Amino acid sequence: MINGVPDFRQQSEKQSDALTHQINSLREYQEEWAQVPVRKRILFLKRLRKLLLFNIADLTSRIKDQSAFDIVTAELLPLLSATRFLERASSRLLRDKALSVVNRPLWLWGVKTTVTRKPLGVVLILAPGNYPLMLAGIQTLQALVAGNTVALKPAPGRTAVLTHFASLLAQSGLPDGTLQILPEDAGPEACRADVDLIVLTGSANTGRQVALAAADNLTPTIMELSGADPVYVLPSGSLSLVTRALHFGLSLKQGATCIAPRRVFVEKTRRDALEARLISLLKKAPLRDQTAPNPALDALLSRVIAAGGKAILIGGATVFVLDAKHTDLVDIDLFAPWLALISVTDMDQALALERQAKHALGASIFGNEDEATALARHLPAGTITINDLIVPSADPRLAFGGAKSSGYGVTRGREGLLAMTRPASIAIRRRGALHLIERVRRWHSR
Repeated sequence: MINGVPDFRQQSEKQSDALTHQINSLREYQEEWAQVPVRKRILFLKRLRKLLLFNIADLTSRIKDQSAFDIVTAELLPLLSATRFLERASSRLLRDKALSVVNRPLWLWGVKTTVTRKPLGVVLILAPGNYPLMLAGIQTLQALVAGNTVALKPAPGRTAVLTHFASLLAQSGLPDGTLQILPEDAGPEACRADVDLIVLTGSANTGRQVALAAADNLTPTIMELSGADPVYVLPSGSLSLVTRALHFGLSLKQGATCIAPRRVFVEKTRRDALEARLISLLKKAPLRDQTAPNPALDALLSRVIAAGGKAILIGGATVFVLDAKHTDLVDIDLFAPWLALISVTDMDQALALERQAKHALGASIFGNEDEATALARHLPAGTITINDLIVPSADPRLAFGGAKSSGYGVTRGREGLLAMTRPASIAIRRRGALHLIERVRRWHSR
């Protein structure tokens, strides 16, 4: 205190010292943890799955602004599945791979080569607020199983649930010192700290700030950023199925999902029918919780109306009805229960509009399977579902990541686990290395 006023500079220095101590401690423990064989590192996973089941009520009670149903179905069940996947697959995915002599260059006769996976070191995970347990939990488990230690920074208001998750990890047998929970406001400073990887789940604006901070130390980053996901309704698509899927997408976590349906491309001749079906369903089955005031959504609504589009507020959701020329208005990162029905002449026009979009995270296609699969191969999105949306992306075997303003790198799945490591090659000369034969060396020296 200085003359009765808090000395915030001194508080900042103390927080900085504490953060440095946490990172240094993680670095020290990581060297020891990395020496533990993978088959022993994963022993805690089986116990963790049981503890997660026994603590469902405690975990859900710590996420007070979301329904218990959403937390269990959209967070705990995928986390349990991912834990099981890591328990079964990690040893195989992380073990050393000896390269076959097939296709080995002739001039490397007698050389045996092995590729090994090495942990990166200290991994900083910047957790999101919308899926604080599932996303942060899976990323944490992947980093730990790969032999890293983890600095986990919760989003505002999410410290309680992640602290409880950390306690369950400790009860499961995870060694002390391998995981540290950082203060919620430690993000900017942590990004400039001596860590070996930063994993962010957040907005594009946050991603830019993190990338700039990470650049000081050339720290690599994985960015899982938000989307404005397209939905393609092919002429063969069932409007009844599309309507139910869109309603589900609006309902899940009140639209606070990075791969929620946002831009629904449908041919002009079918748009009115889809609109009528969706409005009817929202009347019969309004969203469970009415949304709180959202200035960003209000601003979008004003822009759409000013541009000549239509907005329908029904059942706790906002449905925009637009022509193709207004598509760029709704290529926006905005968490709320909203979507736009966009009329196009055909799917070729929809694909052309998508190529101009800023985001490329997920996409959904409804219609004939062969036609939908052909279209999927032309989309930039990293996660594509056919005749479904959102739920299949929770398959623990699948990598998850986007492009453009939706980020880069992947988390989850096989690729997400390997992203927590770096490959190193070990080559052993056994016989016949031509460049070391004395006669050949004398010839080269002439």
